[in-house]
Amino acid sequence: MATFDVSVIGELNLDLILSGLPAEMTMEREHLATDLRITLGSSSAIFAHNLATLGNKVSFSSAIGSDPLGEICLQRLGESGVDLSHVRRLPGKTTGLTVILPQGKQRYILTYPGTMFEMSEKDLDLGYLFDAKHLHVSSYFLQKGMQSSFVEIFRKAKAAGLTTSLDTNDDPEDRWPSELYSLLEYTDVLLPNEREACKLTRMADVESAAEFLSQKVPVVVVKRGAQGVLARVSKQRFVAFPPEVEVADHVGAGDSFDAGFLHQFIRGGKIEECLAFGNIVGALSVTRPGGTEAFRDGEYRDSFLRAHAAKADAHT
Repeated sequence: MATFDVSVIGELNLDLILSGLPAEMTMEREHLATDLRITLGSSSAIFAHNLATLGNKVSFSSAIGSDPLGEICLQRLGESGVDLSHVRRLPGKTTGLTVILPQGKQRYILTYPGTMFEMSEKDLDLGYLFDAKHLHVSSYFLQKGMQSSFVEIFRKAKAAGLTTSLDTNDDPEDRWPSELYSLLEYTDVLLPNEREACKLTRMADVESAAEFLSQKVPVVVVKRGAQGVLARVSKQRFVAFPPEVEVADHVGAGDSFDAGFLHQFIRGGKIEECLAFGNIVGALSVTRPGGTEAFRDGEYRDSFLRAHAAKADAHT
């Protein structure tokens, strides 16, 4: 029996969210925000945090610097119950930080990578990593020190009996190298958003991109925000839409969807069940600022999930 439900290899940082800034900013002028929030950031940590609050046993392999920011990350992520025994502290290095400037439904995302670029396979304990049912990787392009190792790690994970999933997130260099296709050979679930799917395949429309990717990965789920999700399982096509909620911000919505989807997937859920719960968990995320704040309030989180699960059941 595996100790963990899901093992995560990922980056770890805080998000500093400045809201209410003007849409256009001028150099050398002082622009005032109307709100400031500091929350747990990084796609991987948001995913792991929210998956753990859903009742899963989650392990997290990462690296932080020898600075206060890293310690705050550990505190915030540890509160969810994620196992942090294999997060490495790199002496003399600085933990990364992301500054998010929301502008309506869109946002500026400014990231200092820090230790995101530093972690490599030598920082991993593969025995610990594979003591799980499932292996998940987010932010492929921000984990530069890991990129050359991911194919072999995924291959070994599959050989050890784990299922695998990948959410590439954005490529800051906008290169989208075809070498990533080698990793897809060992990926069971691919979870890009619409832009990422089109960039990865170099196709202009999401339907073609999803069809192309479904020839390489057994389950492809493309996140489209308010337009819902488009999934391909072999030649089968599925579409599912999120519940309507009042949106505080969109930070972490995709990562939260991943958590909801994989929560059902590792339990053998049908694709329709995985998509429905992913949409509910993603909707929960956007109701409070930051990627994890809606999940930190257990009473609020559980009542939201119960209410929307009941509504989903009533419509089936």
